[in-house]
Amino acid sequence: MATCLALRHVAFEDAGILADILAARGFELRYVEAGLAPLDRNAVTSVDLLVVLGGPIGVYETDEYPFVADEIAALRARLDVGRPTLGICLGAQMIAAALGARVAPGPAKEIGYAPIDLTDEGRRSVLAPFANADVLHWHGDNLDLPPGATRLASTAVCPTQAFSIGAHVLGLQFHIETPPQKLESWLIGHAVELSKVGIAPSALRAQAARSGAATAAAGRRALEAWLDGAFS
Repeated sequence: MATCLALRHVAFEDAGILADILAARGFELRYVEAGLAPLDRNAVTSVDLLVVLGGPIGVYETDEYPFVADEIAALRARLDVGRPTLGICLGAQMIAAALGARVAPGPAKEIGYAPIDLTDEGRRSVLAPFANADVLHWHGDNLDLPPGATRLASTAVCPTQAFSIGAHVLGLQFHIETPPQKLESWLIGHAVELSKVGIAPSALRAQAARSGAATAAAGRRALEAWLDGAFS
């Protein structure tokens, strides 16, 4: 049986629809709760698929969250062996940091369902379904394009919203894995952040009612296509 290891930073930011996709493909999915136990670098490098999920901390906060440095180092070892790796939000930022790219606070937070601007490469990539579908944005940090990576998408305040390295690495600053019925757990878990930026949970519920199903459908198509390429 193929194996997938998912590094999870907060309980409600899980694999979402990706879990069902992996189960249908015969993968065994196992979560590791980041920061709660020493990270097994051998497991990170040897697993068939590594997924690094999101979270509300920055890759540069290693003094406050020492486990982040260990996670980035393990991720670098994983990237060196060229195995399929997916990074979502914080996960994408960790991939960028592992490859030596700068990650820092952006000019504004992006939170909510909204479009991305696909590059020419992005329109030919697994993200093609998002030419006409919103993604779920929920980040404040931006990343520079890592060496050897291809930029797939951007927005006005975030020049690198998505990138790929060959067929085996995909980094997404946004969320395509979250089904709309799970959004309420995000609204609860990120209540303080939403209050600080003046975004009403009711506004995000309305966005999810309008765009959530299309986002999840496009996300399923994109994730399926990426797995097809990564394991071809």
